[in-house]
Amino acid sequence: MAFQNKNLSVIAYANGFTLWHYAENVTMATITASGYFNDVKTLMNTGDIVIINASDNTSLKKVAVASGNV
Repeated sequence: MAFQNKNLSVIAYANGFTLWHYAENVTMATITASGYFNDVKTLMNTGDIVIINASDNTSLKKVAVASGNV
Protein backbone atom coordinates (compact mmCIF):
# COMPACT_ATOMS: atom_id res chain seq x y z
CA MET A 1 0.00 0.00 0.00
CA ALA A 2 1.16 3.54 -0.65
CA PHE A 3 2.04 6.08 2.01
CA GLN A 4 -1.02 7.73 3.60
CA ASN A 5 -0.39 11.33 4.72
CA LYS A 6 -3.38 11.18 7.10
CA ASN A 7 -1.55 8.51 9.15
CA LEU A 8 1.49 10.70 9.88
CA SER A 9 1.55 13.15 12.78
CA VAL A 10 4.09 15.25 14.66
CA ILE A 11 4.34 14.38 18.35
CA ALA A 12 7.05 16.90 19.26
CA TYR A 13 9.36 19.43 17.63
CA ALA A 14 12.31 21.22 19.22
CA ASN A 15 15.64 22.65 18.05
CA GLY A 16 15.28 21.32 14.51
CA PHE A 17 14.39 17.78 15.64
CA THR A 18 10.98 16.22 15.03
CA LEU A 19 9.41 13.17 16.66
CA TRP A 20 6.86 11.64 14.29
CA HIS A 21 4.20 8.94 14.63
CA TYR A 22 3.00 6.82 11.71
CA ALA A 23 0.38 4.06 11.96
CA GLU A 24 -0.94 1.93 9.13
CA ASN A 25 -2.29 -1.60 8.71
CA VAL A 26 0.59 -2.81 6.52
CA THR A 27 3.79 -4.67 7.41
CA MET A 28 6.88 -3.02 8.87
CA ALA A 29 8.85 -4.15 5.81
CA THR A 30 6.50 -2.18 3.57
CA ILE A 31 6.67 0.98 5.67
CA THR A 32 10.46 0.89 6.11
CA ALA A 33 11.19 0.29 2.41
CA SER A 34 13.36 2.95 0.79
CA GLY A 35 11.29 5.79 -0.59
CA TYR A 36 8.08 5.02 1.35
CA PHE A 37 8.01 8.51 2.89
CA ASN A 38 9.07 10.38 -0.28
CA ASP A 39 5.77 12.29 -0.36
CA VAL A 40 6.85 14.12 2.82
CA LYS A 41 10.63 14.18 2.33
CA THR A 42 10.65 17.98 2.43
CA LEU A 43 9.23 17.81 5.97
CA MET A 44 11.62 15.20 7.39
CA ASN A 45 15.27 15.65 8.26
CA THR A 46 18.08 13.19 8.81
CA GLY A 47 18.10 12.37 12.51
CA ASP A 48 14.36 12.77 13.06
CA ILE A 49 12.69 9.80 14.78
CA VAL A 50 9.53 8.03 13.61
CA ILE A 51 7.48 5.79 15.90
CA ILE A 52 5.92 3.27 13.53
CA ASN A 53 2.90 1.13 14.37
CA ALA A 54 2.62 -1.47 11.61
CA SER A 55 0.35 -4.50 11.31
CA ASP A 56 3.09 -6.86 12.48
CA ASN A 57 5.34 -4.75 14.72
CA THR A 58 5.99 -1.44 16.47
CA SER A 59 9.37 0.24 16.17
CA LEU A 60 11.37 3.46 16.51
CA LYS A 61 13.25 4.38 13.34
CA LYS A 62 15.78 7.12 12.70
CA VAL A 63 15.17 9.09 9.51
CA ALA A 64 17.92 8.95 6.90
CA VAL A 65 17.48 11.11 3.82
CA ALA A 66 19.71 9.61 1.14
CA SER A 67 19.67 9.74 -2.66
CA GLY A 68 16.36 11.57 -2.60
CA ASN A 69 14.57 8.73 -0.79
CA VAL A 70 13.19 8.73 2.75
